[in-house]
Amino acid sequence: MTKYKIVLVPFPFDDLSSNKVRPAVCLTNPITPKKHVVIAFITSKVLSTPLPTDIILDKSDSEFVLTGLRVSSTLRIHRLTTITTSIIKRELGQLSPKMQ
Repeated sequence: MTKYKIVLVPFPFDDLSSNKVRPAVCLTNPITPKKHVVIAFITSKVLSTPLPTDIILDKSDSEFVLTGLRVSSTLRIHRLTTITTSIIKRELGQLSPKMQ
């Protein structure tokens, strides 16, 4: 798994009561012997007024197809976690250089 890849991972709820498999962007290459990566949450909800830490991944962008996502989505930079690469379910795509 490399930086800027979009992957499916079990992402924890805010209260840590459970998790849901969601897309996320790898913000680092694997680090430590256990191959941890820092990831940022992606949601299919696109707010009319995004937060300052939101990045919109717009389906109308010519490079959107590289993401592997089906619909316009929001990359939530304030929703970070660190995971081991062993829990990654699969790779969807990647952010284009322009989206990085």
